[in-house]
Amino acid sequence: MRLFRHLVSWALALFLIVMFVQATIYPLPNPPEGSVKFFDPPGTNIVFQTLAERSGQTLFEPAGRILTGVLELVAALFLLFPFTRRFGAIISATILGAAVAFHLSPWLGREVPLSLAPGETATDGGMLFMLAIIMLVSSLLVLVVHPGRPE
Repeated sequence: MRLFRHLVSWALALFLIVMFVQATIYPLPNPPEGSVKFFDPPGTNIVFQTLAERSGQTLFEPAGRILTGVLELVAALFLLFPFTRRFGAIISATILGAAVAFHLSPWLGREVPLSLAPGETATDGGMLFMLAIIMLVSSLLVLVVHPGRPE
C-alpha cells in the first residue's frame, strides 16, 4: 500500500509541476499569445489583463501575474522533493483555490476570453476553469495520499 501511495503521490506531483512550469515559462514552441506569465509583455496576458480591466485594480497586471508565476514555480520546486511535497501541495492548493475563486467572481468568470481584441467574443468554453479545479483536486489529493515518515 505504501508503494502505491508513493506512486500516486509522484504522479500527482509531476502533473502539477508540469502544469505550473508550462503556465509560467512555457517550454514548448509557439505558445498561444497572452498565456505565458513570465514572457508576455505587460497588458497582454489574457487572464490578468481581464482581471485588471473588470476589477479596476491595475495591480493584477503585471504585478499579480509575476507574483503568481513566482509562487507557482516555488510550489513546483517544493512538489519535486518528497520531503517538502506536502508544503508544496499547500502552496499549490492556495494558489489554485484563489484561481477558482476568481473564476467564480464577476471579475473573471468561468469562461475566459480567447483574445483581448475589441469586439472579440470567443471564449475558452470554461476549459481554464476546469483545469484549475482539476489541479486544485490534485493538490488536495497530494496532501492526503503522500505517505508520511515510516513509523
